[in-house]
Amino acid sequence: MKHKAATAHPANPTLLFVPDMSCASCVAKIEKAFAAKEVEARVNLADKQVSVAAGLPVAEAVALLLSAGYRAEPITDAASAMADKAEHDAREYRTRIRQAIAGLGLGIPLMIWGLAGGDMMIHDSQSQLIWGAMGLLTLLLLVTTGGHFFSGMWRSLKAKSANMDTLIALGTGTAWLYSMLVVLIPGFFPDGTRHVYFEASVMILGLINLGHALELRARGKTSEAVQKLIGLQSNTAIKITENGDETVAIAALVVGDKLRLRPGDRVALDGEVLSGNSLLDESMLTGEPIPVAKSVGDSLSAGTVNGNGSLIYQVTAGPADTRLAKIIALVQEAQTSKMPIGRLTDKIAAVFVPVVVVIALLAAIIWYFAGPEPALSHALVVLTSVLIIACPCALGLATPMSIMVSVGRAASMGVLVKNGEALQTASKVSCVVLDKTGTITEGKPAVTQVDIFDDAFDERELLRAVASLEQHSGHPLAAALLDAAKAKEVMLSEPQGFDYRQGQGLLGQFEGRQWAVGNSKLMDALGIRLTETHQARLEQGAALGHTQVLVARDNQLLALVGISDPIKADAKEAMTALKAQGKRLVLLSGDNQATAEAVARQVGIEEVIAGVLPDEKQSWVNKFQAQGEVVAMVGDGINDAPALMAADVGIAMGSGTEIAIESADLTLLNPRLGSLAGAFALSRATLGNIKQNLFGAFIYNTLGIPIAAGVLYPLTGILLSPVVAGAAMALSSLTVVTNANRLRRKSLD
Repeated sequence: MKHKAATAHPANPTLLFVPDMSCASCVAKIEKAFAAKEVEARVNLADKQVSVAAGLPVAEAVALLLSAGYRAEPITDAASAMADKAEHDAREYRTRIRQAIAGLGLGIPLMIWGLAGGDMMIHDSQSQLIWGAMGLLTLLLLVTTGGHFFSGMWRSLKAKSANMDTLIALGTGTAWLYSMLVVLIPGFFPDGTRHVYFEASVMILGLINLGHALELRARGKTSEAVQKLIGLQSNTAIKITENGDETVAIAALVVGDKLRLRPGDRVALDGEVLSGNSLLDESMLTGEPIPVAKSVGDSLSAGTVNGNGSLIYQVTAGPADTRLAKIIALVQEAQTSKMPIGRLTDKIAAVFVPVVVVIALLAAIIWYFAGPEPALSHALVVLTSVLIIACPCALGLATPMSIMVSVGRAASMGVLVKNGEALQTASKVSCVVLDKTGTITEGKPAVTQVDIFDDAFDERELLRAVASLEQHSGHPLAAALLDAAKAKEVMLSEPQGFDYRQGQGLLGQFEGRQWAVGNSKLMDALGIRLTETHQARLEQGAALGHTQVLVARDNQLLALVGISDPIKADAKEAMTALKAQGKRLVLLSGDNQATAEAVARQVGIEEVIAGVLPDEKQSWVNKFQAQGEVVAMVGDGINDAPALMAADVGIAMGSGTEIAIESADLTLLNPRLGSLAGAFALSRATLGNIKQNLFGAFIYNTLGIPIAAGVLYPLTGILLSPVVAGAAMALSSLTVVTNANRLRRKSLD
């Protein structure tokens, strides 16, 4: 089901940490508890947080959660809360892994013993003693590795509902209880029914605990995005006071304070430059790789990094109102608004479990009052057989097995899948929104065009002079010129003079000639006239999205160098493949309209939205969703994080920032875009495979439960033994695993 962005809470909502929240049913119960009190609450399963609308006292919110079966702690500091949550998840992950090892450590040898022909029946006092000891050991594992499932079932029953915990607890508990009764009073059971099922109990617990551990690790990656965003915030700043410079905490600053920004420092709070000149790396906001020149009157954004200049600026926004703080809030809101995909097995379990229990009890009662002797023994066999054949092993494996195989297949394609929900949602994507820089393009400026107006001058000679001057420049375009000279294996020399002009370019003496390298403003300042031919060349380059660098020697225009961010080699082919799947393609960029349109034309994208800020990117994603589109957002920068979280499926480039990657559901492990179409095709195949698995699992239950209840006994005189019920359960699991493995070889054309 596609989600839409949630509306914002009133100011100062109450944030609560709920450590016991673990699945979609927990989310539903908590939301239902607050809805009953007519209080709006948003549940963030990834961070295990509940955001409660302002107005409800903290104590009442905590009490309300406790009444629903969940303990909670109020959150006062976001950074410390994230650290506490990470520590809690790491501890729970280790616990689940230990529980999985313990369960599988006993269950696998027992299962191998049974498959190899080992005797698992009770015949005499010796077998009673051996299997009795095994039963006690299994009971210990039920308590230590499965206690949380039984407590989850108890909470579910108190809430008058049922989930996978209920199925797991009933299946494992019944298998153990039946086995122990066989051990203690074997003579009470008819011949052929004195079989023990201790291995079934511990195997189920081991496998499901392992699945929960892997799911916990994958889900935890999502919350790291906010943690890393918070890490971009400075803790201190240099405040200019009457007594000189002082280092103060960010919380102590107010709007109007004057701060000093040294070379290499990170901007503490949003502000306006009062004095100085510098270049700032704003890629975390704009996604563009080229640093931006800042001088008096220009605005600064918290979290951006200063270059080699020094600035004095005035604070214009408090810690909670900076652009970075808003990006963090947007990511958290997007996480909250993305409702977890309803787990089909949980929904089925809510109806399936009560029905199975009722059928088992009714069948047992009928056998007790109307069945042949020994009536009680036969009733117990029927009761146990029905519950065992309805054991959730196949049902529990139906989805995770397909996901595990699909994730492995995706990795071989160069796509990292964060969770199964992403695969399910990706199968429905109708609109693909792509960032430009670092996604469609390489993300690094390079010389892509050189026009020389003097036929007596060649490109190598030009690059030698220009790069020799630029090696003393700190401007980001200088790196592209130096890279071009290096590619041509040009030897550089030292210039005899060098003069950098802010916002225009540079002047220099090289081998006795006066050189000027810069933009049209520099040419105008030097009185160098551009002809109509020169202007036409400039317009052509601008249409292609090039940054134009003019080169003059001795006040004569000599050449025009075009610098741009090269388009990835496979971008056009990848867009063609996505169009063939019927996807709507949109280029969404923070760059100017002309450059964005030029890139879009070259790769075949018709819809272009340019000049957008991070919060506007998220707004556009929400607009597309409101139009009925299921949106996949593809990006690589911190500025893309809110949009990646808001999208139905966020897809990050592996070459992008860590925060973009952690905010996304899928990550392309290489810079190629060709994997996108394959990932969407795989997601559709996976969803179909999951539906097949669920159908297969329920075929066994649909046919097996009536047989286990004894409907064939009047016709055949055969009562289904728990041994056969266990075999049917194992066969259903084998069918699910075999079908899931077909994904390894399925064509994705």
